[in-house]
Amino acid sequence: MNAQQTIRLAVIDDDSGFVTVLSKRTEAAGWQQRVATSAIPTDELVAMKLNALLVDLEVLGDEAWDYLGRVCDTLPSLGVVVCTGRSTVAQRVRGLRLGVDDWITKPCHPEEAIARIEAVSRRGRRSRAAAEAVPVVVGELEIRADQFQAFVGGGSLELTRREFELLQLLADSKGQVLEREAIYQRVWGYAMAHGDRSVDVFVRKLRQKLEKRSPSWRYIHTHFGVGYRFDPERRGEAVESASELPALADSQVVHRSFTVA
Repeated sequence: MNAQQTIRLAVIDDDSGFVTVLSKRTEAAGWQQRVATSAIPTDELVAMKLNALLVDLEVLGDEAWDYLGRVCDTLPSLGVVVCTGRSTVAQRVRGLRLGVDDWITKPCHPEEAIARIEAVSRRGRRSRAAAEAVPVVVGELEIRADQFQAFVGGGSLELTRREFELLQLLADSKGQVLEREAIYQRVWGYAMAHGDRSVDVFVRKLRQKLEKRSPSWRYIHTHFGVGYRFDPERRGEAVESASELPALADSQVVHRSFTVA
């Protein structure tokens, strides 16, 4: 863990044993932490200028989903990690679609919680930095980091937060091939498990939304066995082989190595 990295964390959890151990770890790391046993009003969260929020849904009771929605809408760059008991696939999917960045099932080790918090905090810092940048216009597409959204002809693509992060990452590396593992590390925040197809699934969803709004343009190209490249072109202007240049020179592929927190 980087001792120079100060993270401002709020924890909503009434599990005293877990919170005590977690607090000792975060204090040793030099983090600033506030612990609450009930929902913290969103205006207070804004004032706290947090990097991350760790929340147990069981503490929030019947208001859990409404609260998560308000927090994610009000603070789109805040890293939100749910750390709760057993849950269904439908519940986890619902949370991620609301804007939750990560989901941990209890019982869990505090070190895992800390690593996940660090990961979502890194993504949040990149999002805040990007929000200060001017809009990016390519083809018919306008990418607005300040709104975490993309537009065609003034109409929103209605991207989810993770779809936007994926689009922004690809666009920032325009013309370069990003390997699937590197994409996963940057967008999801930790190493990709063997056989995980999340990157391909989200690229497909993103392509569908782009093709619906901008059918005359092609934005994302597949490099089979490698990854993806963002390089806008009008359909019919360029014809690539079926394999989309699988034998690229090393200088054309973006290789990135990461250390998992």
